[in-house]
Amino acid sequence: MALEPKAFMSTLSKRVGLTQDDKALLKSQADWGLEIAPQMADQFYAYLGRDEEMNTILHIEDGRIHRLHSTFVQWFHEMFTGMDDWGHSYADRRWKIGLVHVRLGIGPQHVVPAMATVIHEVGKRLETDGKDQSLKNALSRICMIDLAFIEQAYVEVCSSAILSETGWTEALFRRLIATGARSM
Repeated sequence: MALEPKAFMSTLSKRVGLTQDDKALLKSQADWGLEIAPQMADQFYAYLGRDEEMNTILHIEDGRIHRLHSTFVQWFHEMFTGMDDWGHSYADRRWKIGLVHVRLGIGPQHVVPAMATVIHEVGKRLETDGKDQSLKNALSRICMIDLAFIEQAYVEVCSSAILSETGWTEALFRRLIATGARSM
């Protein structure tokens, strides 16, 4: 069940409809993205900090929130630049970000609404700065791709751990999941 990040990126790009025009638009607004990234990080971590569980994770060690803030700014800007035209490097980095979320125990119940907060706050800033709706649409698509990487990391890590611990085949595991889903 090992994920290949570049293939996953390609599949997700098709699914969300990320076009060459979207990429060109994002790249053309990379300076603006970098300019607003610190404000978006502030909004993002203010949102997460209101949750007791997330606040504990964010502040578990001295300096973590500062490092996370810097990482967020870099991540946000990379959505505009695509690093390598949203290729191998971008996909590998997004996969690693997903794995870090799993390692830190930041569950989907936190990640999904946090990404919605990013999109909402960017939307407000787009309006304030008189940016076109097409930029919001392009940014929303790339945010969904990034979110899917994080979500898939949970699936891959859990599946791999279960298969490793139990010795089950992937086919048996998938059958058990399908059976379990039907019973709920």
